[in-house]
Amino acid sequence: MKRLMLVIGILLITLPIYAQKPVWSLEVEACELNLVGKAFYDTPNPYHRIDTCRFKGFTKSENMQCRCAAGLAVLFTTDASDIGVKMDFDHASGAAYCSYRGFDLYIKKDGQWLWAGMTSFPTEHKDKDAVRALVKNMAEGEKECLLYLPIYTDINSCKVCVSGATHIDPMASPFKHKIVFHGSSFTHGISTTRAGMSYPVQFMRRTGLQPITLGFSGNCKMQPYFADVLEEIDADAYVFDIFSNPNIPLIKERLRPFIDRMVKAHPGKPIIVQRTIYWEKENFDTSAQKEYGGRRALSDSLMTEICKEYKDVYYIKPDAALHSGESSTADGIHPNDNGYSLWERSIEKPILRILKKYYKDIPSPAGK
Repeated sequence: MKRLMLVIGILLITLPIYAQKPVWSLEVEACELNLVGKAFYDTPNPYHRIDTCRFKGFTKSENMQCRCAAGLAVLFTTDASDIGVKMDFDHASGAAYCSYRGFDLYIKKDGQWLWAGMTSFPTEHKDKDAVRALVKNMAEGEKECLLYLPIYTDINSCKVCVSGATHIDPMASPFKHKIVFHGSSFTHGISTTRAGMSYPVQFMRRTGLQPITLGFSGNCKMQPYFADVLEEIDADAYVFDIFSNPNIPLIKERLRPFIDRMVKAHPGKPIIVQRTIYWEKENFDTSAQKEYGGRRALSDSLMTEICKEYKDVYYIKPDAALHSGESSTADGIHPNDNGYSLWERSIEKPILRILKKYYKDIPSPAGK
């Protein structure tokens, strides 16, 4: 009798837990909703940033990065109580950061995008039908959702799954204009813990402008074949982080031809070039001080002359440091989440001030 009562007691405790497990009643392929942040919408795989059959010259690692979904996001509405995702992919980075194979969900509340949940997948993902929850137990009502895709994964399929819902529908984009962000691992978002924490997509949520994120970790060196791609993108502005990867000789060799091509391809459009940030490994490493300090000094000199020549070319100086003696990087090079927030704050006002010269509907900096 005691054993029977124990079993009944356990069931009474556990049944409510099992009852809370979502029943995923609806699922929709993410690209059938509103996939935003793409430079080209005619890629054979909708989650690839660049069609490497159309654009040639990339190395093996660059090809892989072209297929990564960094910066892409899905907009949708639903009345779900629970939201999850499932994913099938060919290749993903084995690094421990959740952003590399993870999804990051924001839901609009009181006019602002508020973080709602995240999940990530293992590198060796076997069960393609397994749904991973992003957020559960939400109150009734309509939700406007913004879901960022993994930054270092070659996705074949990803489906948004909902529970307790009557619908899941594409949401019209509230993000205005198209701003290309092209650059290094910094622009890619390397070392972020979540896919929604790179500085371009933080800029997106704070300003309401639409970034086209083309970060290529370790590989943004003003190569002519990258210029081929950038020439073909019709956007309202172009923001470049092009001094973080190339060494001093490459900067001397490639900067002027690169800028000349961009000005010719996009006449009358603002082209905003970012200085490379202070790398915290420079604190005591004299070799790093010479190299990265030299890049900044050289870019300052060259960009001063270029900006005098071209009225639509601008030079800004981002800052990802705390300036308190504490570190804001993950490894002495790449900012952590807070460092990327500092970076975004440091460029937000200068970029908006520049864009206001060209477009009347550009907002004022958030919180200002």
